[in-house]
Amino acid sequence: MPGLFITLEGGDGSGKTTAGQRLYEQLIKEGYTVTFTREPGGVRIAEEIRNVLVDVNNKEMNAKTEALLFAAARAQHLVEKVTPTLEAGGIVISDRYIDSSLVYQGIGRGLGIKEVYDINMFATDHLIPDLTLFFDVKPEIAIKRVMSNDREVNRLDLESLEFHQNVYEGYLKICDLYSDRIQKINAALSPDEVYEQVYQKVKELL
Repeated sequence: MPGLFITLEGGDGSGKTTAGQRLYEQLIKEGYTVTFTREPGGVRIAEEIRNVLVDVNNKEMNAKTEALLFAAARAQHLVEKVTPTLEAGGIVISDRYIDSSLVYQGIGRGLGIKEVYDINMFATDHLIPDLTLFFDVKPEIAIKRVMSNDREVNRLDLESLEFHQNVYEGYLKICDLYSDRIQKINAALSPDEVYEQVYQKVKELL
């Protein structure tokens, strides 16, 4: 497709959403056609699926159910929002994409990277990002950030530190597996320093 697909990955509290919003605003100022969106969500049906996924009352959710719901939300999001923008030659910045599922469900839930990858290749018609930025910050720091801000705590936030540590180590593994696509951002720095790294890597791609 003629457009450019950029995805932002990392644990909650890594700073990816803040940096993504700043990147979106900067690229708009520079005259690019840009869509900034998130997963799960981004469109009405996917947002409804998101509500089920993050509901703290759904503690009994099976790991396979979770993985399939993420893939379902992703499929709807692509059809309605991501693919049309890319086909029109625009830039899509997505806060999370397939790598989140590979890490959270494939590794964190123990379903297996290949199994979750196959589900998502079916859901996305094999659409792979042009660039993925991993916001690298230790989970104990990220969790403190989450708990200190005003956003609503979701079901995954309540998982144990061990789970979040497994997710972090999973991201490092994914970075090695897909090193041609994923680049690391030192997310332990100040918001301005984090954003500058992001902006420079995106401008190099552009």
